[in-house]
Amino acid sequence: MQQSKQPKMASGQVGKDCFGWAARDPSGVISPYQFKRRSVGSDDVSLKITHCGVCYGDVLFTRNKVSETKYPTVPGHEIVGIVQEVVTNVDGFKAGERVAVGTYVNSCRDCEDCNHGLEVHCSKLVHTYNSVDVDGTITKGGYSSFHVVDKRYCFKMPENYPSALAAPLVCAGITVYTPMVHHKMNQPGKRLGVVGLGGLGHMAVLFGKAFGLHVTVFSTSISKKEEALNSLGADRFVLSTDENQMKALAKSLDFIIDSASGEHSFDLYLSLLKSNGVLSLVGYPKEIKLAPASIQSGLKSISGSWTGGTKQTQEMLDFCGVNKIYPKVEIIPIEYVNEAFERMAKNDVKYRFVIDIENSLNLK
Repeated sequence: MQQSKQPKMASGQVGKDCFGWAARDPSGVISPYQFKRRSVGSDDVSLKITHCGVCYGDVLFTRNKVSETKYPTVPGHEIVGIVQEVVTNVDGFKAGERVAVGTYVNSCRDCEDCNHGLEVHCSKLVHTYNSVDVDGTITKGGYSSFHVVDKRYCFKMPENYPSALAAPLVCAGITVYTPMVHHKMNQPGKRLGVVGLGGLGHMAVLFGKAFGLHVTVFSTSISKKEEALNSLGADRFVLSTDENQMKALAKSLDFIIDSASGEHSFDLYLSLLKSNGVLSLVGYPKEIKLAPASIQSGLKSISGSWTGGTKQTQEMLDFCGVNKIYPKVEIIPIEYVNEAFERMAKNDVKYRFVIDIENSLNLK
C-alpha cells in the first residue's frame, strides 16, 4: 500500500489564540473575532501577518454568494508576514524572514497535478479560508494576527520588495502570470490585449510590459484611459463600446487576457485575434456564449485559468522582485474593510485594497 504524502498535522492539539475579523452571517459585515489556530506541526511555518490583500472573492464568500460559506468565516488569501516559528523538519525558512501565503494551504500531494507542481488543480485542494482541512478544521484566512501553514504552501519574499505591494501578487498576480507563461505570452514584440482594468487586468498590463509586449487595454470606461497609458504604461487604450475602434483592430492581436466578469461579447474579442491566437479567461462571467466559427476560423483557442501552482508562484514572486513589478494598491486599516467591500462592489478601487494588519488589528 502506498503511504500518504500528507505530513503529520497537530490535530487535536490546542493552538494559540488568534485575533481576526470574521463575517457571521450573509450580511457579509465583518467584525472582531477570536479563535484558535492549530499548533505548529512538524512541517509548518508560523507567521505573524503584516498585510493582507482584499480580493473580490472575499466579498462573495462573506455574503454567501457562492452558497458555500461556513460561518463564522475569516476571509483573506493574499497574505504577507514574518516567520515567527519553525520546527526542525522545515528547511529553507527561518524566524524573522518575510513570507507570503496565497489562495490555498493544502492539497493531496499525491495526484498527477500535485506531482507536477499544479496543486491548484488538485481535487482535494484546501483553500486558505472557508475550506475543510485534513484534520477536520475549517480554514481561516489572513484578516487575522497570525497563520500556521505547511512549508509547501509558503513562499519566500523577494529581498527589499514592499510587503504591502506583495500581497496582491499571490492572488491577482499569479492568476494572470500563470496563463501568460503557459501560453507563451512572454515573447517580446508580440501583441497582447487586456480586457478589463481592475485588480487582475492591471497586473496583466504590468506583466505584459515586463515581457516586452505591445499592450492594448480594452475598457467600457473612458475614465481609465489616462491610468492605462500613463500610470500602467499600456501602448494603446480602446473604448470597447466604440464599434469603429474595435473593428480597426480585427486580427491584430496574438493574445488576450480577459479579466472582465460582466457580460461581454466573446465573438467580438475573438475576432481581434490573429490566426493561432489565444484568449485566456481569468474573469468570472456568468456564462460564455460564442459562435463555433469564432474559434474554428483561424485555429483560435479560448482557455481558462485561476491562480497557479507552488513552483510557479515562487517564480512569479522572484520575477516581480527582479523586474520591480509593483501592483497599484490602496492601503487601509482593518476597521475600513466593510467600506472597502462596498467600494469593491461598485468597482471603486485602483486597483487592490491591502489591509495593514500589523498596524491596525487590535489584539486586545
